[in-house]
Amino acid sequence: MTKTTNDTWNPAQYALFQEQRSQPFFDLLALVQPREAMRVLDLGCGTGELTKYAHETLRAKETLGVDSSRAMLEKSAAFASASLRFAHADISEFTPPAQFDLVLSNAALQWLQDHARLLPRIASLVAEGGQLAIQMPANFDHPSHLVAKEVAREPSFRSLWKTEDRPVNVLRPEDYATILNELGFQKQHVRLQVYGHLLRTRHHVVEWVKGTMLTAYKKDLSDRDYERFVARYTEVLLPRLGASDPYFYAFKRILIWAKR
Repeated sequence: MTKTTNDTWNPAQYALFQEQRSQPFFDLLALVQPREAMRVLDLGCGTGELTKYAHETLRAKETLGVDSSRAMLEKSAAFASASLRFAHADISEFTPPAQFDLVLSNAALQWLQDHARLLPRIASLVAEGGQLAIQMPANFDHPSHLVAKEVAREPSFRSLWKTEDRPVNVLRPEDYATILNELGFQKQHVRLQVYGHLLRTRHHVVEWVKGTMLTAYKKDLSDRDYERFVARYTEVLLPRLGASDPYFYAFKRILIWAKR
């Protein structure tokens, strides 16, 4: 039986909603205070388009994009230059030789556990006077996420998982504000924002999460079992979303900016 690879990210699937996924990044970047000759680190750079946008918008001296998905990084090669580089690495273990003027992370840290310890580690990569800018989905109480956990517990799937528990890693906005204060950041802006996406049909919610949240389930399943899982997920989810199309997908995100 064919198994999926450990890298379950599909750049084409992710890009189906590129415009909607990009807006939070633009909102996050708008919080950053540009500085001359900045050195920028982008943790979880994906395919690199937004990293390139940040690099050019900030007129950075040097930008490094890091991602754990080789499939996503293959796309970033087209944007690389002498001042814009990309590297394959695990965010939770990545230790650069020097600090950065801006440490940026867009829709990546939600995959990592224990943010009470993770945030101080990432903050340590910020140079004196530097900035931290993070955006994370916080939509884990929406049916699109809850139904996946529910279906995963059904008898036909329960024995297939390598990881039984799939905890929500993202903290409350006020928790991040408290941690940033304890870490000595002099200024901060932390907010929960709802992005409303008017999708043509309810089925588009399934296509949305296939590009992100469902990748965590895909990595444990054979191709055939993953198809079964998505089919069952769709069967359970769609009635929970109501009966009318288009569908308004209210998606919560946390935006964090802080300066030393």
